[in-house]
Amino acid sequence: MADAEQAEFLVDGKPVFDDDGNRITSKGAYKKYTAKKEKDAKKAAHKAKEAEAKGGAAAPAEAAAPAAEAVQTGPVTYLKDEPQQAFGELVLVQSNQTTGREFVHVSNLSAAQEGQEVWVRGRVHNTRSKGNNCFVVLRQTGFTVQGALFKGPDIPKEMVKFCGALSRESVVDVKGKVVRAEVKSCTQSDLELSVLRCYLVSKAEANLPLQIEDAGRSEAEIEESVKKVAAGEMDGAYVRVSNEVRLDNRVIDLRVPAQNAIFRLSSAVCHFYRAALLEKGFTEIHSPKIIAGASEGGAAVFKLKYMEGTKHEAPACLAQSPQLYKQMCIMGDLERVFEVGPVFRAENSDTSRHLTEFTGLDFEMQINESYTEALDMTDFFMVKIFEGLKNNFQREIQIISQQYPVEPLQYSKDKNLRLQFPEAIAMLRAAGPPYSKNRPGMPDEGDIEELQDLETHQERHLGQLVKEKYGTDFWVLERFPMEVRPFYTMPCADDPNYSNSYDVFMRGQEIMSGAQRVHDVPLLCKQCEAKGVPPSQLTAYIDAFRYGAFPHAGGGIGLERVVALYLGLDNVRKTSLFPRDIARLTP
Repeated sequence: MADAEQAEFLVDGKPVFDDDGNRITSKGAYKKYTAKKEKDAKKAAHKAKEAEAKGGAAAPAEAAAPAAEAVQTGPVTYLKDEPQQAFGELVLVQSNQTTGREFVHVSNLSAAQEGQEVWVRGRVHNTRSKGNNCFVVLRQTGFTVQGALFKGPDIPKEMVKFCGALSRESVVDVKGKVVRAEVKSCTQSDLELSVLRCYLVSKAEANLPLQIEDAGRSEAEIEESVKKVAAGEMDGAYVRVSNEVRLDNRVIDLRVPAQNAIFRLSSAVCHFYRAALLEKGFTEIHSPKIIAGASEGGAAVFKLKYMEGTKHEAPACLAQSPQLYKQMCIMGDLERVFEVGPVFRAENSDTSRHLTEFTGLDFEMQINESYTEALDMTDFFMVKIFEGLKNNFQREIQIISQQYPVEPLQYSKDKNLRLQFPEAIAMLRAAGPPYSKNRPGMPDEGDIEELQDLETHQERHLGQLVKEKYGTDFWVLERFPMEVRPFYTMPCADDPNYSNSYDVFMRGQEIMSGAQRVHDVPLLCKQCEAKGVPPSQLTAYIDAFRYGAFPHAGGGIGLERVVALYLGLDNVRKTSLFPRDIARLTP
């Protein structure tokens, strides 16, 4: 893997391209390219000397002739009526245009529109020009269409040159006639646009920090290129764009079709979650994110000085969750509530599944008899999410799978598997080492204990065991030891060593923690003290239960983990728009 990453070839820290716009990926190829350019320059200089010797004083005028053919790129004013200039750089768009043009999205173009003239605004994905011909591929949110220009009475050579010189990722307006054609390299593969007009709306700098083609290749393609280089079939391996380069240049990375599709799925998860809970009579809430003290009494909080330098200055922190406020809303007779909002965790965890800020999908509800009512609700909205993605976003899933292999998630449309904690311990013990052992150097080093929390490697292996035995990727682990759950968790009536709590798993990784909450004030205060949380720091919260409290339960899932695990991605940073982790605060 390291050798492949070293294959990236840069000059002065930037990628380089040949005259056709193709990426030069090796030192050898760059030497060939520069040698050819030098040879061509020498030939041109030699011809110029011969012409000067033959033509005498007339030579400079002949030499100046090509300059007269230089492309005039604008500015083109297009405020109302179509301008005489069919190409060029458009004047700055400042909300002063009333052209009446109706733009067609590239995704809506089809051969059925043959003969129609359409306007398209998109990015220049790539260009190919040779002599009097030019092909421009336009891209709009992952959809591509080819535009073709051929020198003729209506298409001057200058226009062909102008289009051939457009830099990748520039934004252009193209008017073209729909023509039936087979273009396998584009998503709109049964047509092309015969370009009639082309205006540059916004020019992209030529040296992009990363190339869409590089960032869009699968790991399999990159590995195959490494093998071809070793076999002498390629000059240089494909570039592997690192996560750091992607995140440093996230705006461009978001243009990669797979990455773009990931965030459309992320949006859909929130939509289906909301729709499912609204269907069940829930109310959406928005709880405060700046609070006094720690939201759940833990140490992993971002601390700040509230109204620093004023008479109102006080210690505060960013909320670890909306947990306490959800419960207070239930005591305020909202009955069933949910929230979609930011969650902040100052955990010093540099892993592929941890973020310091993520999007939480939380819910809380009154229960009549058992926390399993909240588990039934979890089954309902999670299946709604899974089914919604499967039935409505196959195109996006297909795009993602071209870069990242996607294995369909296995789950039940009805009640999903619920495994009790002692059963999980028994399954891990039966599997034997290393999963029946805790990691060396950890406080609980040694054999796995009945009342300990599970370590990450044990959770993942338990997921494999569950998949083998029950054939599901989505399941619940309930009745966790009381020792490892927060102070507001209700203990089990039959055994106070365990709690009425649960975690929900996808592909062997936790996506949700939930439980029945304590609604009895004396028990709540007792458990606060047992967990080292002074009740005096939670006066408003505890007081909410003094005036008649409904039994209630709920939970919260992390959006980024759900999307990553649904798709089988290896890092939640791929599903976080602008990730925040222990080392990243920008962009």
